Amino acid sequence: MAKDSIINWQAKEFIERKKSAGWYVGLAIVTAALIALAVLLQYWTFLAVIVVAVITLLIYTSRPPRMLHYSLTEDGISEGNNLQPFDKFKSFGILNEENHYSIVLIPKQRFGMRMVVFFPETEGEQIVDFFGERLPMEEVKLDLLDKLVRWLRI
Repeated sequence: MAKDSIINWQAKEFIERKKSAGWYVGLAIVTAALIALAVLLQYWTFLAVIVVAVITLLIYTSRPPRMLHYSLTEDGISEGNNLQPFDKFKSFGILNEENHYSIVLIPKQRFGMRMVVFFPETEGEQIVDFFGERLPMEEVKLDLLDKLVRWLRI
């Protein structure tokens, strides 16, 4: 944690979404159909990509979220030892998903990745006020990719 930290908290890196047996059956059906298509058309590279993608998806979705340590300083937000300065972001917003609160930091770079930081509700007012003193607040909505990821329960 940073020496000059003002606010510290811990939160999971993402919302863990339980998957039913139907989710795995659906994945198996889609995978089998894509593999059949690749074999039928003799697209061996596509077949390899499908196998690697499904294995990667299964590994990624089966791992539990890590507990991350966050610190707010005058310079920026630290996730562990990784400091993200406030001047990298043009604004922030707040999302509430399934009673999990998060700050969404919008980058200045046109194609930069948004940074999503979950926080406990008990610390929320203090954290939001801190960001509000440094960045303008704007309404944030889930984009198409975020909605797809949530729908697929990834």
